[in-house]
Amino acid sequence: MTKSGLIEEVAKRTPHISKKDTEVVVNTIFDAMIESLRGGDRIEIRGFGSFQVKIREARDGRNPKTGEPVHISAKRTPFFKVGKELKEMVDVAAPGSGSTAPSAPGSAGPGAAAVDASGDSVTD
Repeated sequence: MTKSGLIEEVAKRTPHISKKDTEVVVNTIFDAMIESLRGGDRIEIRGFGSFQVKIREARDGRNPKTGEPVHISAKRTPFFKVGKELKEMVDVAAPGSGSTAPSAPGSAGPGAAAVDASGDSVTD
């Protein structure tokens, strides 16, 4: 998903907010996160994960084409650590994989009878 795709999805889920306002909100969130990371802060979104900046020390490397030694300067790089809950939500079996991953909450599961809103059995 791209940033514009994210804006589209959020706009669809919040019909009371215009797409333009949704774009402003999404951009503001990203800007605030970037400012926070630049300031050395760690951003934790419980159940999702955490963002932080890690410092990569200066080192000597090699040019892969020529093999010549090259000095690589120290730099700060963003790092994301996935939260436990997000890992669990994403770790569902792919269709047809034969895996026995847990079903989504409220799903019927294999062999369960389908029912309508009144609780009556539904058949094909």
